[in-house]
Amino acid sequence: MAVIENNQLKGLGQLFLLCLLLMTAFSTSARGVYQTNDAFLAETFNNDIPKSKVIWIKGDLRQTVAEILSHKYSGLRVRYWQSGDRSVWILNEIGKEQPITFGVVIQAGKIERVKVLAFRESRGGEIRHPAFTQQFKDATLVGKALDRHIDGVSGATLSVWAMTAVTRLALYLDTLTT
Repeated sequence: MAVIENNQLKGLGQLFLLCLLLMTAFSTSARGVYQTNDAFLAETFNNDIPKSKVIWIKGDLRQTVAEILSHKYSGLRVRYWQSGDRSVWILNEIGKEQPITFGVVIQAGKIERVKVLAFRESRGGEIRHPAFTQQFKDATLVGKALDRHIDGVSGATLSVWAMTAVTRLALYLDTLTT
């Protein structure tokens, strides 16, 4: 009987170790730099990247940005790139604990594309997949909200909120560039 119990314990220990390894592998698989800022800009502007411009975050704008993000913005300025009625915004927003870097392309006041450039969290990386990001295509701003509901991803709530906030901020700031 003791041999069976030891084998069962050994089997449970191996199963536990396998589960632990799988959880670790899946939790860290989302982390990484998927595309550099320069590569995103080159891709977006067909290697003809315009000179960057800056919006200073001060006065009433600082308050509006804080309302959009639901927290104070720590920077003094936001850099963007513009060619005609197309603008690109590379913005960071905290997911749960770490910043997520997003690239947002706006064409004629609508989101053309949003992409996760760098993800540093242990969970929530599913937001980088096109099945999720396609929800933002052609979204516009109504007041300070998107014109549509964005379906969440189970286990990625804070990452979804971060992407939604960044797209709202990019759309709002884009209105100040025209």
